[in-house]
Amino acid sequence: MMTKVGYLPDETSSFVGRRAELARLGTALTTRRMTTLIGPGGVGKTRLALRAARAAADRYADGAWWADLSPLYDDGLLLPTVSDAVGLADHTLRMPVEALCEWLGDKHLLLVLDSAEHLRAACSHLLAEILTTSSGLTVLVTSRQPLGTRGEYVVEVPPLPVDGAPDALQLFADRLRAADPRAGLDSPGDEAAAAEICRRLEGIPLAIELAAAGIGRHSVAQLATRIGSRFDVRGGGFGVPGRSGVLALAPGFGAPGSGAPGATGADEADEADEAEGSPDTARLDLLADATVWPRRHRTLRTAIGWSHELCTPLERLLWARLTPLRTDFDEEVAREVCVGGPLTPDEVDRALQGLVAQCVVQRDGDRYRMLDTLREYGRMWLTELGEARAAADRHASSFLGLARRAHDGWTGAGQVSWYHKVADTHLDLCAALEHLLVHDVGGAQEMAGRVGFFWACCGHLSEARSYAQRALDAGPVEGPHRTRLQWVLGVAALLQGDFATAEKYGALCTAVALLDRDDEGMLGAAYLSGLTQLMTGEPAAALEAAGRVLRMTEGLPVDSAHRLRCHLITVFALTALGRLDESEAAATTLRRACERGGEYWTRSYADYQLALIALFQDRPAASAAHARSMLAGKHRLRDSFGIALGLDILAAAIAAQGAGAQAARVYGTGHAYWRMVGHPQRGTPELGPVRERCELQARAAIGDEAYQRAFERGQSDNAEVGLAAALRTELQL
Repeated sequence: MMTKVGYLPDETSSFVGRRAELARLGTALTTRRMTTLIGPGGVGKTRLALRAARAAADRYADGAWWADLSPLYDDGLLLPTVSDAVGLADHTLRMPVEALCEWLGDKHLLLVLDSAEHLRAACSHLLAEILTTSSGLTVLVTSRQPLGTRGEYVVEVPPLPVDGAPDALQLFADRLRAADPRAGLDSPGDEAAAAEICRRLEGIPLAIELAAAGIGRHSVAQLATRIGSRFDVRGGGFGVPGRSGVLALAPGFGAPGSGAPGATGADEADEADEAEGSPDTARLDLLADATVWPRRHRTLRTAIGWSHELCTPLERLLWARLTPLRTDFDEEVAREVCVGGPLTPDEVDRALQGLVAQCVVQRDGDRYRMLDTLREYGRMWLTELGEARAAADRHASSFLGLARRAHDGWTGAGQVSWYHKVADTHLDLCAALEHLLVHDVGGAQEMAGRVGFFWACCGHLSEARSYAQRALDAGPVEGPHRTRLQWVLGVAALLQGDFATAEKYGALCTAVALLDRDDEGMLGAAYLSGLTQLMTGEPAAALEAAGRVLRMTEGLPVDSAHRLRCHLITVFALTALGRLDESEAAATTLRRACERGGEYWTRSYADYQLALIALFQDRPAASAAHARSMLAGKHRLRDSFGIALGLDILAAAIAAQGAGAQAARVYGTGHAYWRMVGHPQRGTPELGPVRERCELQARAAIGDEAYQRAFERGQSDNAEVGLAAALRTELQL
């Protein structure tokens, strides 16, 4: 959940203390190029990094950017995640690290990599590359251990002080009031009891927050007593509930309710610990071993285990079953991924709210997320339950379902919403595909085909192409799924400028779709082949092919996705052939059809063509209006490539009206967007001469020096700011 300005996550709770650490970190960010905050899970590294980054952001011309690495399960996702975080959606065939180094080369920015401990080697290698090539880059990392990168400056994050300083106690009180504004430390002895809780928890912020969440079921004094008894058992070992509390809810382990919350206290945990050699407790005993875990790690794990005991059996089960989710989720996804056995849909909803009350799950509006440290604990319990495979199956099934619904909803009123869901759940979709490639090849082939076009439009071209190829290679595939996979490969290749590969897959799609009598496949093949022909200067061939397939598939609904795209090829081809009246009529008809259905992607390209036609007809004001309509649609879809095209045509229309400075600034913003996708200015061939002519007009109107100043201003603007300026309607003549 990123803010629109500043590129940093929102702070959703109060920030307490850390003045000395912030001062030290502020100095480090000024004097060092790479700083790593280290400390055990739950000690507050993320919150400290976020507060420091927010304080320092104004010192960086290109802002502060945040990449959360905690959901990444694979080194291969590191580069795409960092590229996404800094606004790069590369559309080229270059090595991804080369594209990232070039993008960052002239930037002056702060990059924060949060939770890097499980990708230490990959992060170290990547940072060595980008710090070498990007002299204006400063990096702040949070990790449980140093990365070992050359030049790394390590800052250890200690717990909050508990003796002689009020910070830990203030955090406890703040979290009490956040849960219940009427709560406080007002009763006699409450403040002393709260101070004892903080001392027992050694000032570890996450442990304190979990303890404060338990006040709803205990008084502060009772809480202090219970925590004290848990930490006194075996010197503060790893406090976990006995297996019956959760396993009673798993298939084959008895009836729901046989493990009531609180029935598994310290004595039962002690008995489990003493069952030497028991296969049921070996993994849990390992976590209590002082030779394996430093004291503070064990303190936090004891606190998490105690918090786990406070949960009802169904809350514990939900805690475990939520752990396959990599990104923020809503209640619908929680139900899809977690329902089964005693967890009915209604019980999932109730248990989810219970976990929110316990601070195990964080809520922001209608979205939920789990901290990585708590996810680790839940994942351990999922394995103990023997449910890891079943949970992964449910997770994959849920996101295959999302891919199907998004594919079906592409041309409906929910297109923008589906587009954003696919973009925002990218890591979960990748995880689901990885699982399906191993356990359900048919499902993987269907999913890669259905989600591939979204990924191509979102700028995830490498992933779209890689997963489509892996799905094809995984086993036999026939019918529409095969055609879709080949089509995704062709579209991704086309957007990367690999026209030969795009032409190859266009021909393959055509042959396979004809063999399978697949109307959707034939329309898709005509779109891919037609667009390739347009980009290589063959508009007549594109027009003929699109028209032929549209006649062959007249039985399909007019507003089907591939049919709309084929009509778009017709419009592009007519414009390129100079048949402007026909093209304008076709584009207007197409736009109306899209508008009726709530479709934005095709509609925005119809607007683009209408803007180009109006320019050819010497109607620059009308051209600018169509260009702004295109940009509004592409902005809603977060389509950087489409925005770059729209800014070029808008700048040309503004220049044709004599507003040279404004045109130059819009051209500069457009150049920034072209750099985001890794391409020089592109578009269908007929746009090039128009762009050159209008740029000359702008230079002639204000002079080369003034043009260059305005261009550089647009290029250096924050992209959102520059786009907003371009969308303003008044001309500065």
